[in-house]
Amino acid sequence: MSDRISVAKTYKLFIGGKFPRSESGRVYPVHDSKGRFLANAAHASRKDVRDAVSAARKAFPGWSGATAYNRGQVLYRVAEMLEGRREQFAAEVAAAEGVPGRTAESIVDAAVDRWVWYAGWTDKIASVLGAANPVAGPYFSFTVPEPTGVAAVLAPQRSSLLGLVSVLAPVLASGCTAVVVSSRERPLPAITLSEVLATSDLPGGVANILTGRAAELGPWLASHGDVNALDPTGADVETRTGLAREAAGTVKRVLSVPDEEPDWTARPDIARLRRYLEAKTVWHPMGV
Repeated sequence: MSDRISVAKTYKLFIGGKFPRSESGRVYPVHDSKGRFLANAAHASRKDVRDAVSAARKAFPGWSGATAYNRGQVLYRVAEMLEGRREQFAAEVAAAEGVPGRTAESIVDAAVDRWVWYAGWTDKIASVLGAANPVAGPYFSFTVPEPTGVAAVLAPQRSSLLGLVSVLAPVLASGCTAVVVSSRERPLPAITLSEVLATSDLPGGVANILTGRAAELGPWLASHGDVNALDPTGADVETRTGLAREAAGTVKRVLSVPDEEPDWTARPDIARLRRYLEAKTVWHPMGV
């Protein structure tokens, strides 16, 4: 029997490509499905939200301005690294969600496949959602989808990895940047994903991951004037009404989500990609 004293880990936030401690100095204990202590997670504050939004806004021009092919390659690299840490993710999902090892492995595999699926859409969005419009006159008219800006995402509370990937990947694939609040009770897969993002080719600030309470951080994101879209998936039904009211003050896009957490194992579609895009129509005279 080992007489070593285990080292209790205290994880940090992921903001602007770096791992700062919460400005509040608060942490909270994370337990597995059986109540056993796993680690301490940072408890993000309002100041951390502002810093994350600022980092996402700063990164937006470069990320949205990159070629669709380049964005796809970067996201595919994230999938490669996610699969490279398959065993760690499987262990964390099993501990967090209380599922058997093989089930956890299948969840990780599905998360990798989901990331690859969205990565493959980056250079196809314009063809599918754009159009050449027929007009009565000597003009060309084109409709082109463009990323809406900074998206705030309240990640699913139960699905610690597959659900997280399913709400984050479409944001990045669309060319938007993201501020994500992870599952409060099951944050470790999100924390490990932030380590994957930090060591991949993803530019700093494109994805920012906060740990803490969605009920506390959500209203600050909803009312923030520099957030353009809000996904309230991880908020409870009662809280969503308040979030929509806060978001109305800055005329941001609020995604419509079902009351119950979706079945994340279902086959994805481009609905979430579409929600983070805006249609821009360009007119050009012929012969010029």
